[in-house]
Amino acid sequence: MQVDIDTIKRAQGSDVAAFNQIVLTCRGRVMKTIARLIARPEDVEDVAQEVFVHLYFSLGRLRAPEAFDLWLHRITVNAAHSYLRHHRCRERRLSDLSEGQMAVAEAAAGRDVALNEQYRQRTRESIDELLGAVSEADRILLMLKEIEGLSLKDLGQIYRVTGNALKVRLFRARHRLLGALAGR
Repeated sequence: MQVDIDTIKRAQGSDVAAFNQIVLTCRGRVMKTIARLIARPEDVEDVAQEVFVHLYFSLGRLRAPEAFDLWLHRITVNAAHSYLRHHRCRERRLSDLSEGQMAVAEAAAGRDVALNEQYRQRTRESIDELLGAVSEADRILLMLKEIEGLSLKDLGQIYRVTGNALKVRLFRARHRLLGALAGR
């Protein structure tokens, strides 16, 4: 759900009710993104609170309210990166994958999609281990692209690189992930 531009402009003008509406509208999406990146449920709420505090104090500097969603996403990802750097959290997690994405992973392993939950858990653990073999930067980039479904344009704005540079980063991250798979 997107925040309408009028609400953003009112919040920029110090309208507390408008800011609260932004928080209520965006809270779920922000928390979901953070949970996928930091993989520590007990800290997701704290990082989300940091995102909204940062948003509150910097909303007046947003020049293009129509770019709010991407701007908020950048703040969210940066807060998660900051958390990871500060806590040196090396956990890997794929439990947030959709059933369809898990089905693809299971099919790639040559297994029947209708396997029991124990096999699904072993598959998740294997993929978590595989992601653990690549750098934190690679893992986050791959999760933003493949799980969050962000476009190259959005990722380019988040990482502040050109489309070609981003394609190279994605290629290299995927190549390292495949190398880790081959090493298993």
